[in-house]
Amino acid sequence: MKRLFSLLGILLLLTGCGTETKQPKEMPKEMPKEMPKEMPQAMPADFDFTVRYGYGEVRKNEINTYEDTVTKDLIMKGTATASITFTLEEMTLIYDKMREINIMGEKELIPASNHCSRTPYTEDSWEISIDGETKALTWSGENCNVTSDAQQLLELRTFIHNIVKGKEAYKELPQAEGGYD
Repeated sequence: MKRLFSLLGILLLLTGCGTETKQPKEMPKEMPKEMPKEMPQAMPADFDFTVRYGYGEVRKNEINTYEDTVTKDLIMKGTATASITFTLEEMTLIYDKMREINIMGEKELIPASNHCSRTPYTEDSWEISIDGETKALTWSGENCNVTSDAQQLLELRTFIHNIVKGKEAYKELPQAEGGYD
């Protein structure tokens, strides 16, 4: 009887320890990417944005349409803030520029190769609200190469800043003193 139980035990062990491996269920090769949301043709009523920019991590300049303010980095003198509201025409121009570059779509903001860096460098942080969706973007000019998406954001920020520079309230802000190394 002992032999029978021993033989059954050995058979159970051998069948449980088979050398066949189960094939894993087939994994999808690549998950489909979500299609970027297309921005509405006409500027939605909830369109707002903030862009903070400056040198390195010192992003003291800010254009903020959520609060209708502009903050200027005065370097050695701190910062100064003014109330500035864009006209409907200006907001439409800005929206159209954002729509041209599909700002709510996928953006490549980090260069593939970064073999060198520069100092000082600019850095921007964006928050954009369009049609019930809010997106945050950050890019840095620290690397010698800047992606085309980052270049588009720089050009957009420059476009917006040029509108701000023409505003009387901005012109009344104090001049900056000093500089960044």
